[in-house]
Amino acid sequence: MKKITLLAVAFIAISFASCKKDRTCSCTTTTTTVTTGFGAGTSTSSGSYDIIIQKSSKGTAKANCISTKSTDVNTYGSGSFKYTDTDTNETTCTLK
Repeated sequence: MKKITLLAVAFIAISFASCKKDRTCSCTTTTTTVTTGFGAGTSTSSGSYDIIIQKSSKGTAKANCISTKSTDVNTYGSGSFKYTDTDTNETTCTLK
């Protein structure tokens, strides 16, 4: 009887242990450039990639698979040829 109880406790403990394995974080990046002034317009580009997070628990991998958003503003030229580019980079990541 003790062996069965001990075996059951060991099985339950193993089932609650975090499983460390390679996990995949899938990301898509979209860049939107809005130009004002000379040559005004808008352009958009996107791409996707995967990141392999090695030997990680699901919680740790999820914490390291993050989405980001940033904006950069740059001004170029002078006089009637002056223009401003506003670049917005948005990366959306999900754990597979």
